[in-house]
Amino acid sequence: MTLVETAAKKLAILVVDDELIVRESLGAWFREDGYKVDTAENARDALRLSAEGRYDVAFLDIKMPGIDGLELQAKLRESVPDLAVVVMTAYASVDSAVRALKAGAQDYIVKPFDPEQLSALLRRIEETRALRSENVRLKSALDRAAAPPIIGDSPAMRRVLEVIASVARTDATVLIHGESGTGKELVARAIHQQSARRYNPLVAVHCGALAEGILESELFGHEKGAFTGAAYHHKGKFEQADGGTVFLDEIGEISPKVQVELLRVLEEKRVTRVGGKSSIPVDFRVIAATHRDLRALAKAGEFREDLFWRLDVVSVEIPPLRDRREDIPLLARHFTEQLGRSMNRKNLRITPEALEALKECDWPGNVRELQNAIERAIVLGRKDVIDAKDLPTRPAGGAPAASARSLQELERAHIRKTLDETNWNITHAAAILEVDRGTLYNKIRKYELAKPGHVA
Repeated sequence: MTLVETAAKKLAILVVDDELIVRESLGAWFREDGYKVDTAENARDALRLSAEGRYDVAFLDIKMPGIDGLELQAKLRESVPDLAVVVMTAYASVDSAVRALKAGAQDYIVKPFDPEQLSALLRRIEETRALRSENVRLKSALDRAAAPPIIGDSPAMRRVLEVIASVARTDATVLIHGESGTGKELVARAIHQQSARRYNPLVAVHCGALAEGILESELFGHEKGAFTGAAYHHKGKFEQADGGTVFLDEIGEISPKVQVELLRVLEEKRVTRVGGKSSIPVDFRVIAATHRDLRALAKAGEFREDLFWRLDVVSVEIPPLRDRREDIPLLARHFTEQLGRSMNRKNLRITPEALEALKECDWPGNVRELQNAIERAIVLGRKDVIDAKDLPTRPAGGAPAASARSLQELERAHIRKTLDETNWNITHAAAILEVDRGTLYNKIRKYELAKPGHVA
C-alpha cells in the first residue's frame, strides 16, 4: 500500500464524553467528513465498544464520572497500542491535558470546538499514520533486501551462525578471522542486519588498500584546508556511520599512527577530523576483520596490544572451504542458480559428478574462488549443464592444474581490459567489475598490472 493509498483510508473514530451535545456535535461533523464514528457516554461503554471493534482515533473527555479520561486512555491503549488519543478539556483543566500528552496522547483540544481545527487535526493524524505505515513497509523491504544468505550446514558453519545470532543482539565489538575469500564481509553484514542498528548505515573501509594519510581522512574526516587539496570539510566513515556500524576490513594492515588514533576513537566514541580542533561525539559499533593472526602480531610488537584487546571482544572464526567440504555442493548449487538467473540461463544445473569434483579441490581462494570457477564454467560453457569437464580442477594438496591457471589468466585479462576501457579510472572500473576499490587495488598488485606508460 502506497503512502497516498494509506492516507486515503478513512479513520474509525470513537468519541467518549458524558455530555450529549458534545457527542452529537462531534459525531455529526466527523460523519460529514466521511469518517466512521461511534460514541460513548462513559468509560464502561467505551471499553465495550473498543472490545467489539477496531478504532484508529479516540476523542476522550478528561472530566467524566467514574473512570476519567486519563485512566480510560491507559486502558484503551493496553489493547490497542497504536490508538491515537485526543483529549478534550475545558480551559480550567489544561494541566490534565498536558499530563495526558505525557502519558502518550497525540493532542488535545479545548472546548468549545472549532470544526476547522478538528478537520486539520484529523488530517495530521491520517498523515502520521500513513507515514508510520510506509515506514513499516520500507523497513520490511529493507529486511527482505538484507545481506545475502550465508550458505553452509557443516558443524563449523553452524557454530559461526550461532555466534552471529548471539552477538548481533548486543553492541559488542567483533573481530572476524578468516582467510581471503571466506566471506568476512558477508558475516559482518549479517551481524549488522540482525542487530538493532540495521536501519542505520553499515559503512565499510578496506584498511589495507589505503595509504596512511588517506586512511586517516577516510576514517576520521578532515577540515577544509587541512592539507593540500582539502577544498571542503569531509565527514569520515565514523561520522557517516552515526547510529550504525563501521566495518574495518583488513584491520591488521593499519599503521602504528592510525592504530593510536583508532584506539582513542573506540575508547571515547568521539572523532577529531584531520586539521580539526574539537572532537565530535559519534554513536557507532565496530566490526573488524583480518586474515592475519593479530594476537601473534600483538605479542611480537607489530600491532598494539591494547587495540587488539579492544577489538577482540567477540571473535568469529570463519573456517576455510577445505575444512568444510560438505558445504561445497550447497555453495555450488547456490552460485549456479544465482549466476544462471543473472545471465538469463534459468534452466542451468550442475551434475553430481561436477559436485564431487569440486569437493576434491582445496580452494585456497575459498568461497570467492569457487564462485569464480562456477561463473567461468557458465560463461565458457554452451549447454545448460555444468559437468566436471567444464570446471577448473585443483586436486586436494596438489598444484593448480592448467585450467586453474587459465582461470587466473582469464581474470587478469578481464581486469586489464576493463581498466584500459575506463582509462584506468579505478572507481569506474570497480563499479563495472562489481568489486570495491580496495579489492581492485589488490588485484592490480596481484597481477602486476600497470597503466600504459607506467612501470608496474
